[in-house]
Amino acid sequence: MDVRRSGARYRGGDPAAGIDSRHAFSFGTFYDPDNLRFGPVLACNEERLAPGAGFDEHPHSHTEIVTWVVEGELTHRDSTGGATVVRSGDVQHLSSAGGVRHEERNEGAEPLVFVQMWLAPLEPGGEPSYEIVRGIADATPYAVPAAGALLSVRRPAPGERVAVPDAAGVYVHVVRGEVRLGEAELEPGDSVRITEAEGLELVAATAAEVLIWEF
Repeated sequence: MDVRRSGARYRGGDPAAGIDSRHAFSFGTFYDPDNLRFGPVLACNEERLAPGAGFDEHPHSHTEIVTWVVEGELTHRDSTGGATVVRSGDVQHLSSAGGVRHEERNEGAEPLVFVQMWLAPLEPGGEPSYEIVRGIADATPYAVPAAGALLSVRRPAPGERVAVPDAAGVYVHVVRGEVRLGEAELEPGDSVRITEAEGLELVAATAAEVLIWEF
């Protein structure tokens, strides 16, 4: 188990433009050769956008982009024709495949907070695609077969135990609340990279929301 604290995230974005980004892996101008990826996970970015702020249209390729909104509303547009508003509880998945362009903005009146995770595909190329799942249920896995990964959203009540998948690789990101995993006490923004998980449990100290990738 490799615990990474929220405070150790690299601060990026453009504060003057209302964009505050916090990166768990090497990203953009921040390069750490020992922190490039974990399994297929290339990025886990916490993004905070002020009302009216956003990322203008830009390209992506050979990346599976999965977004989880924490607070507010995210307006998404892309060159596949997708144009949606993503809210808390929705899973958004943009497969950039051989190439796609998109923009993401906060067109609402309230601050927007979301977690965006990038995964490397098993094979490059293909046609881009877009999908959104509204109000994903607790513990219902969302499959990203192109990356060989499954995402589960868990919302345990205080004292509730959640089994960590027995998998070759597991990536845990705490969205809300406080939880314990092994000997580690985890808070919002903390993450854990687990190799060869077996018989692990996560215990909620408070009402919590946790994203769990298995691959």
